[in-house]
Parts: sequence; structure tokens; C-alpha cells
Amino acid sequence: MLFERITSEGLAHYSYLIGDGQEATVIDPRRDVEVYLEVAYRRGMRIACAVETHRHEDFVSGSVELAARTGAAIVRSGDLAYYGRPVQEGESLSVGALRLQALHTPGHTPGHMSYLLHDAQGAPWALFSGDALLADEVGRVDLFGAGRTEELAAQLYDSLFYRIRPLGDSLLLCPAHGAGSPCGAAIADRPWTTIGLERQLNPRLQYTRRTEFVGAMTQPLEYPPYFRTMDRLNKDGPPVLGQLPAPRPLTPREVAVQADRAQVLDTRMVTGFAAAHIPGALSIWEAGVPGFAGWFLSYERPILLVVEGDDVSGAVRHLIRLGLDRIEGYLSGGMLSWHKAGLESAHTDTVTVQELCRRLDHGEPVWILDVRSASELLEEGRIPGAHHIHVTQLPGRLGEVPRDVPVYIFCGSGLRSMIAASLLERAGWQRVNVVLGGFAGWRSARFPIETAEAVPVPVAAKAAGPADLR
Repeated sequence: MLFERITSEGLAHYSYLIGDGQEATVIDPRRDVEVYLEVAYRRGMRIACAVETHRHEDFVSGSVELAARTGAAIVRSGDLAYYGRPVQEGESLSVGALRLQALHTPGHTPGHMSYLLHDAQGAPWALFSGDALLADEVGRVDLFGAGRTEELAAQLYDSLFYRIRPLGDSLLLCPAHGAGSPCGAAIADRPWTTIGLERQLNPRLQYTRRTEFVGAMTQPLEYPPYFRTMDRLNKDGPPVLGQLPAPRPLTPREVAVQADRAQVLDTRMVTGFAAAHIPGALSIWEAGVPGFAGWFLSYERPILLVVEGDDVSGAVRHLIRLGLDRIEGYLSGGMLSWHKAGLESAHTDTVTVQELCRRLDHGEPVWILDVRSASELLEEGRIPGAHHIHVTQLPGRLGEVPRDVPVYIFCGSGLRSMIAASLLERAGWQRVNVVLGGFAGWRSARFPIETAEAVPVPVAAKAAGPADLR
């Protein structure tokens, strides 16, 4: 028997490869499907089916890609109309001697299906719950607008309490997302769990009345703008890649010529970007690309990459999982080649927490911008006098940031601060400083922090997933 979970870092997406004999099935596949093909090949198995628990909104599904590469059938939920064959409630799908039984578990989406895995003897032992039930959380119910939130929350309550919980405490629970996903507000960092553990530990399963559960679920989360594109691609079927794209290496002069019409994405770490970067480049460190590229990159304009060294495969994987396919090339030789070509570069000022504290003590003009999420402010406290704009909201709130005084940017560590700095600089701000080490450095140096009780809670609901990345 084959049972393997594949994690897509950054998206906190889990897919599963199960097989028996010579046949395998992938549940909720991602778009770069080579990993499934390689594992199946090593085990002498053929991928015969791709199964989707629901129409995903945070990544491009890989079912169409798998079907094109292997001839696999696509079995999907009943969520609206899209590619593949809709599965019916109670229907069984064979995987060798194993059996997947479809269970209608609406709420996160109306047609959401979970799949109960039975072993060769017919005993149930695992539930692929999609986004219905997660570790310490359940799937968000606001994806179809405020007008349907209460309806979907009520459906989810019934799915959890009348369909999933009665399956038994001993069942292994295999959700489609883990900690950091925007598909739930507070998913725990518990890689493996069971229905029994969730019954004991999951706050959402402690309600005894549907009305209480519905009331707790109606607070909306941030809705990333790229979700609309994911919805369209996963409805119509994304373009088939055939293989992982290989962007063309470009000379510095070629990048300079194209930079005006393209968007330059620099995936180097904070200090490298701060020292020198292509003017107008957007800074998102490579591991942060899955969580933030969809917020700040346009699907209409080509992308040029700047990375450490010449290996762009990691950044490319992250981008194509979000449907950002227009990757036209990368700067060959990195910023060293840019400098050797005699081209102009920009830099971003950085300060330590000690230096910022000295400037505050000396009464220098300082405007502190804290781009952490609302949940971080509540849990960790804030810097006295700081102004709070979450990094994902910054493009729409630039008018709140002054241009006539130095701006000092905080996040948890400095990573998101550099995203914010690059956004401001691209919009014409010149007196921007990133505070190295961010709030963690400030707290470690024992500088003043206002307690959680003193933190004003923003009107907008707390952000999920990438909003909580440090």
C-alpha cells in the first residue's frame, strides 16, 4: 500500500497520494505534479485518478495537469460546474483493493466532499476532510459573500457534528491545509491529527448549539484578491504546462529594457535587497512568495525574476501554483552582473532596534509603521506610538503614510517590512527605513511594549494565513 502526504510550503497545502497494487490516486493535487509521477513511478504504480474535495481558491489545482500527463480521470465535488466528473454522495471509488467513499460535507463550499478511506478488509481508517475540518479549525465560510455566510456556517455545523464526528475518534484526519493557510483563521501547527484529537482540542467543535457556532463563524477574514483568479482558473481549467517552465536567462541590458513594462520580483533576503536592487523591484523573499505574490503581482504583466544565484526553480514553482505563469526571464548572474554592466541600482536604508530607540530618545522625527496582522498585535503587543497598516492593506492605504518624515517599518522579523518598503519606494517614498529584526528584535532588547489590553483592535477581522507569516 502507498500512502504519502505532499506538502506545498508557503501555501500550507496538503495533497495525498494513495495506492494499492499497480493503481494510485491523488487527492487535491497541486499544479507541479512531478512529485506524484516520481513517487508512483518508483512504486511501479499508474496514477489513474485525481480527486478534488472542492474547488480550491488559494492555489491552482493540478488535476488538469495530471490528466494531461497520465490520462488520469478527474473526479470532483459538486461545487458549481467545472471540469471533471462530479462525484455523488455515498459513491465509492476503487484504488486497487482500497476504497474511497464520498461524503457530502458542505459549508466551506456548498458542494464540498470528504472521502473516507477503507482498507482492503473494508475497515475505515482515514478521512480526507478537505477544508471542512482542519487542525484546531474549520474551513472559512465567507468565500461566497456575506449574504451566504450564515447559510454555509449552518451547513458546516451539520457536516461536522452529524457527518464527521460520528465516524469515530480513531480515524486519521487528513485535511487539505495546515498552519498558515488563508482557508482558516487559526489552523494549528499540528501536522497529524485524528477526529478524536479534534473533538477534544478543536475550539470549533466545542459548541453545543448551531446558533452559537454560526455566530462565531460569521466574522469575515481578509479576502486575497488573487482568490478570484484562482476561482476562474479552477473553474475553466488552467493551461497545461507539460513541465515546469524554464524562464530565459536575460542579460542586465535586456532586463533594463523590459523593466518598464514588466514587474521585477526580487526573491533575495532582506539584507541583499537592502544593499542594492533594481529600481522599482518588489521584494518578496523566496519562501514568502506563495503567501504574498498573489496580493501584489499583476496577472496582466510579465514577471522578471532576480534571485540568489541562477536557480529560479523554487520561485517558479511558487508562482505557477498561483497561476502567475507569465515569467519571461530572470537576471542572469544576479545583481553582480547588473553592477558589472554599469547600471543604476537602488538601496533601502535599514536600522537596528537600538539605533531607532536612540533616535526616539533624541527626539528626532520618527513615524513608525507596523505591518503585522491584528492577531499579532493582540498576542504580542505593540510599540508605543506605532501606526498599524497590515502589509496586505498597504497598497490601498498609501495616503496614510507621510512623505515628509522618515518612516520606520516593523513586522515580526523584518521580512514583511521589506515588502512594505519596496511598495512604498515604488510609489515614490524616499525616506523609508526597515527595522532589522522587527518586533522580535525590539522585544529581545527589552524596549517598551504596550500590552495586549492597550492594543486597539482593527475593525477588519483578523487576517489569516500569509497575514500571520513572520
